[in-house]
Amino acid sequence: MRDLRTLDLFRDRASAQRIYGWEGDETCGVFRIRSPIDGADLVVIASSEDEWDHVSVSRPNRTPNWPEMSHVFRLFFREDEEAFELHVPARDHINFHSTTLHLWRPRNEKIPRPPGWMVGPSKK
Repeated sequence: MRDLRTLDLFRDRASAQRIYGWEGDETCGVFRIRSPIDGADLVVIASSEDEWDHVSVSRPNRTPNWPEMSHVFRLFFREDEEAFELHVPARDHINFHSTTLHLWRPRNEKIPRPPGWMVGPSKK
């Protein structure tokens, strides 16, 4: 994940103070990012701890869509990094906030990916 101080322009210090008791740093924080779709606020909570990078993205009235998640991904992760959304078995599902999606990246492991042909035709 990027050094989150590079995103200080978007940092929501008041919300972070209220929720966590401090403003955050290079590894964590609360941010307000404008949606590339309609300009509405996307509330982003990011952290890098316990060998994981984690970014949650929410809107008040609906779940973020693909262009919004992609926008946040490009802001919070470097070009050479990959992250994923995860669908777990029903017995392990946690729905703390119904309009929030998450991006995850293990810092010390490579994320396995399916072969490209299973996703779509080659761009050649």
